[in-house]
Amino acid sequence: MERRICRPLTNLCIRWERIANEILMHFRSLKKTMGDVSLSDVLDTDGEGNNLSLMDVLAQDDEMSEKIGDMELCGRLRGLVDSVLNEREARIIRLRYGLTGAAPMTQLETAKVCSISRSYVSRLEKKALEKLKSELGDDAYI
Repeated sequence: MERRICRPLTNLCIRWERIANEILMHFRSLKKTMGDVSLSDVLDTDGEGNNLSLMDVLAQDDEMSEKIGDMELCGRLRGLVDSVLNEREARIIRLRYGLTGAAPMTQLETAKVCSISRSYVSRLEKKALEKLKSELGDDAYI
């Protein structure tokens, strides 16, 4: 009689161990794949229902690197404005292109601030830009 009872219990235990093992294997495989990400995975959805994917974010990183390059060139330009241009030319370039942090000014607005004519602002600006271009060399795209 013991054999009749023990045999089904043993079979049941073996089945139970197999099921438990399958469940553990499933959890282990899930743990391994949790770090996997697809470029087309939806990261977020805006209010209009448009999906934002990882590929969209990576494309924006390219734009960011361009912006960083532009920022580096702007920093270099600011240094050149201080070192290459005379005081009046530097002031006009700062005002015209907003290098002081304020909004860029028109030639007429710059002329009023500097108490000179608009045409003189134009001549000084042109002369200053030529100096900056010659100093920048290959990087010049002003």
